[in-house]
Amino acid sequence: MIRTRVAIMLTFTILSAPLVAEAQQAEKVYRLGVLRPGPPQPHLVKALEDGLRELGYVEGRNLAIEYRSAQGRWERLPERAAELVRLRPDVIIPLSTPAAVAAKQATTTIPIVMVSPGEPVAAGLVASLARPGGNVTGLTLEVTPETSGKQLQLLTEVVPKVQRVAVLMNPAYAPNAARWNETQRAARSLGVALVSAEVRTAGDIEGAFATMRQEKTDALLVLGDPLVFPLRHQIGDLAARNRLPSVSPYREGADAGGLISYGPNFPAVYRRIGTYVDKILKGARPADLPIEQPTKFELVINLRTAKALGLTIPQSMLSRTDDIIE
Repeated sequence: MIRTRVAIMLTFTILSAPLVAEAQQAEKVYRLGVLRPGPPQPHLVKALEDGLRELGYVEGRNLAIEYRSAQGRWERLPERAAELVRLRPDVIIPLSTPAAVAAKQATTTIPIVMVSPGEPVAAGLVASLARPGGNVTGLTLEVTPETSGKQLQLLTEVVPKVQRVAVLMNPAYAPNAARWNETQRAARSLGVALVSAEVRTAGDIEGAFATMRQEKTDALLVLGDPLVFPLRHQIGDLAARNRLPSVSPYREGADAGGLISYGPNFPAVYRRIGTYVDKILKGARPADLPIEQPTKFELVINLRTAKALGLTIPQSMLSRTDDIIE
């Protein structure tokens, strides 16, 4: 009888061992560290978390996310990055080029999946887009500088009598140098004069619009970066108050009252972060995961803004539009 009981217990132990191991594996909680340059953008946070959830990573069940923000003060990014490294997360997710640089300086061993609005090779983050090397990979929102010229062209299609266009830009943001050069080239071919309206801090926005009034500009092109993006609602309000039709490189600019936006879909890019995180958690090396670039550009027109400015959008443009805000 005793031998029978022992045999049964051994059989049960052997059969249940894989189930126990599987249960223990399912209970593993992965930790991610997210480094933001500024205040949270709820719709982008949601896109990031939705992308992870679609792949089976749910916060509170098998996922813990630690958020750290520099609150718009980029000099704080190294400190915030060091805080995340001390937590020993499985992956760090920096949400801007400066944040990615700070994360890379803080660790050479923890995998980093970035979303970089700038050019990651020029920033020294990766060796190449095809083979990043090191511990950094991810996605870039940066497109060729010619995109800024395309945005200016779209603006002149909607406002055919435009003569002087203000370019709202942060000169401290490295990719803006090439964008500015390309915008100047496009302006010459379109017969448009450009006025540089610089912002280096959030407090410079009012002064930039004062420059636009002094220079009698009649339209606005926004060169996006991590400083300007969180200020889009203020920019939209000031553009409306000054009756300036504007074009920006992200859909959120049109949502905030801008006339036109042309560029990659930010939430779609943020949702893709989960794909990289999933591969790394399953054993892939960041060095071997190519940097993903935007492949789809969206043209969005805000008809409410067009009506307020007394503008009629050409039917030829409406037929090319991906979305219309009515």
